[in-house]
Amino acid sequence: MTDPGAAAGPQLGRRALLLGGAVATAGALASCGAEQPTAPRPPSPAPFHGEHQAGILAEPAPAVVVASANVLAADRKELAELFKAITDRARTLVSGKAPTATGIGDVPADPGTLGPTPEPSGLTVTLGVGASLFDDRYGLAGRKPARLARMEPFEGDDLDPAWCHGDLSLVVAADSQDATLRALRDIARHTRGAMQLNWKIDGSTAPARPDGAPRNHFGFKDGTANPDAARPHETAGLVWAAPDDQPWTKGGSYQVVRLIRMLVEFWDRISIGEQEQIFGRDRASGAPLTGNAETDDPDYASDPAGKIIPLTSHIRLANPRTAETDGSRILRRAYNYSRGLDSNGNLDLGLVFTCYQQDVERQFAAIQRRLDGEPLADYIAPFGGGYFFALPGARDERDHLGRALLEQG
Repeated sequence: MTDPGAAAGPQLGRRALLLGGAVATAGALASCGAEQPTAPRPPSPAPFHGEHQAGILAEPAPAVVVASANVLAADRKELAELFKAITDRARTLVSGKAPTATGIGDVPADPGTLGPTPEPSGLTVTLGVGASLFDDRYGLAGRKPARLARMEPFEGDDLDPAWCHGDLSLVVAADSQDATLRALRDIARHTRGAMQLNWKIDGSTAPARPDGAPRNHFGFKDGTANPDAARPHETAGLVWAAPDDQPWTKGGSYQVVRLIRMLVEFWDRISIGEQEQIFGRDRASGAPLTGNAETDDPDYASDPAGKIIPLTSHIRLANPRTAETDGSRILRRAYNYSRGLDSNGNLDLGLVFTCYQQDVERQFAAIQRRLDGEPLADYIAPFGGGYFFALPGARDERDHLGRALLEQG
């Protein structure tokens, strides 16, 4: 968990838990003195075309599915066809266009899980590429993003190979879980033979309680101190690929996926006071322990010895709020997961953590190293994920994700 600024067993783990819909409005028409409410308006489609993929800056949706896939395409031409197919399906799904009608004896064009006229459901589809795509299969070794590498374990990680890495990443977010699953199912159906899903996990965000950022399974608010995604001058230096990267990467972003189990049985045995000392925040309000409101900046200057906010607290290590560490902030997008029980009957709850940045080593990895040995590490167990590069956006109807990677240079 970081304040920007799973298949594992019940043993104690460590490492960072970087924690962190369009609501339709209904009008009313007066008739003979009585109010007759109109039907809710369906949500508008999310924008699809642009310099960046829309899902990167979008606020976390109520539901997400994060998946990894391995590419089966025989050559670079087939790889290009795969990228086109993913783009075409994502474009269609995001638009909310009605499925193509088929005859009664034909295979249906849509599984029908959202009914005969599916709505856009706030859908975004974000496609990333992993370091393994830049091997010798497609002649792309010389075009690998300059800061893309395979994710290596940090101190205390217990990574399961079955839940790590992949040639591609897909982050599908929407207003409901059935909308995310329908979209992933559609994309998998139309790319069969060219790619194969490697692993997937479902996540969700809770509504604000009572306000502010959503809460994680430990009861603390997640995502309070994110960089402001609406300020281009801030995202330019923190989120988007740097000018000195590969020319084709302009408009893309480095994506980190971390699957982090939260050992709630252990967490639930410690006092609220101890929990707040571990995080450095008030659990009810989300405020730093030196403040009164969730959005207050921690006052480290008046507490140099850490008597109020411990020097080992999560927020103090993750984001010291110094000039030297300002460039290590990340744009986090975190979701809760629930996967039933493990073999010992313990709840398998945790965080599907994703974040976006300009440089994984300078940002995410630097934060992780600062968090090494933090008290929170005794209550979490990272078990999967990977590093990916979220591709630049498709500029218009004629463009497709991955075009610049395959055609420029």
